[in-house]
Amino acid sequence: MVSMISEKKRNPAIVILDFGSQYSELIARRVRETEVFSLVMSYTTSAEQLRSLAPKGIILSGGPGSVYEEAAPFCDPEIFNLGIPVLGVCYGMQLMVHQLGGSVEPATGKAEYGKAPLEVDDPTALLTNVLSGSTMWMSHGDSVQELPQGFVRLAHTANTSEAAIALHEKGFYGVQFHPEVVHSNQGMVLIRNFVFHICACEPDWTTNLFIDEAVTQVKQQVGDKKVLLALSGGVDSSTLAFLLNKAIGTQLTCMFIDQGFMRKGEPEFLMSFFDQKFNINVEYINARERFISKLKGVTDPEQKRKIIGTEFIRVFEEESLRLGPFDYLAQGTLYPDVIESAGTNIDPNTGERVAVKIKSHHNVGGLPKDLQFKLVEPLRRLFKDEVRKVGKSLGLPDEIVRRHPFPGPGLAIRILGEVTHEKLNCLRDADLIVREEINNAGLYHEIWQAFAVLLPVYSVGVMGDQRTYAWPIVLRCVSSEDGMTADWSRLPYEVLEKISNRIVNEVEGVNRVVLDITSKPPGTIEWE
Repeated sequence: MVSMISEKKRNPAIVILDFGSQYSELIARRVRETEVFSLVMSYTTSAEQLRSLAPKGIILSGGPGSVYEEAAPFCDPEIFNLGIPVLGVCYGMQLMVHQLGGSVEPATGKAEYGKAPLEVDDPTALLTNVLSGSTMWMSHGDSVQELPQGFVRLAHTANTSEAAIALHEKGFYGVQFHPEVVHSNQGMVLIRNFVFHICACEPDWTTNLFIDEAVTQVKQQVGDKKVLLALSGGVDSSTLAFLLNKAIGTQLTCMFIDQGFMRKGEPEFLMSFFDQKFNINVEYINARERFISKLKGVTDPEQKRKIIGTEFIRVFEEESLRLGPFDYLAQGTLYPDVIESAGTNIDPNTGERVAVKIKSHHNVGGLPKDLQFKLVEPLRRLFKDEVRKVGKSLGLPDEIVRRHPFPGPGLAIRILGEVTHEKLNCLRDADLIVREEINNAGLYHEIWQAFAVLLPVYSVGVMGDQRTYAWPIVLRCVSSEDGMTADWSRLPYEVLEKISNRIVNEVEGVNRVVLDITSKPPGTIEWE
């Protein structure tokens, strides 16, 4: 795990060249799980650039294209003359075959999608200890028709004669399936074979080593200058606060802007935890009335988000000028952000990145041009799961490290319609009950998100032999791996009953609880 700064010192042992696959990041994560540092780079990366990085292995990712198409993405052919082992995955295998003189054509039989038993013909090198008949995940409409000179078959499936291939003497290997996905039950065996046996990598990418490197390099970058961090209480900004405190101590100032949309008890917990328990300097900014007044009469969800984002920037600007001056802004930029944006804003005088967004909070709005900071981004080469490991190692409690995702605009987008004090108090109480009962049932860490939503409608109820006309609360619990897709969580009936009974009896203004059983897609996880 490595920061932007440490990139100057630590080169990737494995480079993944990305050809547009949805799984490129996942390949990098799987390699990192072996404690070997990997980076995703563009397929346009030249052989000279790779030579300068001196990786021990190169992986060519999958991709949506076909190698015989006119606009198909190709890699620099000189990559195959570097003397570095190469593993092609799906499109990456087809590309290697095509560029080295073989042929790829549309599958003559039926295309292959989903699970397929792998029949191992040669259980050596890449397929050492990969069991014949093991399940691998396929997703391809093209197939290799003719191997380049010197290549041999390692494995096949019922529909794919060349499911795994090799040119042993040069360390070139290809697989038509995706070993990086969980559905390939022996995929990690194959990846470890490539990383350790073929590329001879060392497992030196550990959490403690990352922390030591990051601390040293932050000290070198910052010197005696002051650093400002917008602390939200999420795992990214919290881990960053602990890491920077370890590196530069009192040179760090954390700013917590309480916009009034946090969950019950969270602002008090954050201030007590960071400021009092760990003596990390946190400036508490109470902006509750300011934010809620800006939302008066606003019902459109997108308008809510824009107003909250704009106001956050204004408060941040005012308070940073009051507390400063600051030379650096700390951002919890993560590696997926880097891969997706590849954006850089470089100060030509210093060569350092400068801020245009406050990513440590919730990616809203741009900073004013006259309020420019140099950036400190020690987490920018980490995936989310790696950040959690770093946070745990630094002493963050589970309620932060394993916290469910929480939207930047907070409860304001879980109240449909206009946001008022009354509705916020109602939703806070209901949300707390949901979290308490999910925790009591031991289900919190089995669920991606569990929360309450307040609808802008009334329903008739009967409480104490009297007619009521009150709000319904929607219970939303979903399971997911990455938030891109999600399914509703099948909670036990007794847990649902406890949640419903408590909300109706304990939360003023509510007489009904309903359950959202919509998956994503077609729905979203949040309601706004």
